[in-house]
Amino acid sequence: MNPKDILKQQFLAVVNNQLSANKPPETAQALERLKGEGYSEEDARLLIAQCVAVEIFQVMKNEEPFNNERYVRNLLHLPQEPEEG
Repeated sequence: MNPKDILKQQFLAVVNNQLSANKPPETAQALERLKGEGYSEEDARLLIAQCVAVEIFQVMKNEEPFNNERYVRNLLHLPQEPEEG
């Protein structure tokens, strides 16, 4: 498995954990909304994983804590590309 696939699986694992714990609840809401808009379960989870990736990148790049407000804002705007700012 190449590094890109490993990261993808890790981001999807975060999504799965958030869905299992229902924390934040906006993750499950985004999943259901995207499925209602015609996205497959897999594609919807991949879109959510993009939000996870952006947030983790910001944590590492800027040495800042996970910004739940930004994360939820990105979830609400899916399928639009998540924003870093």
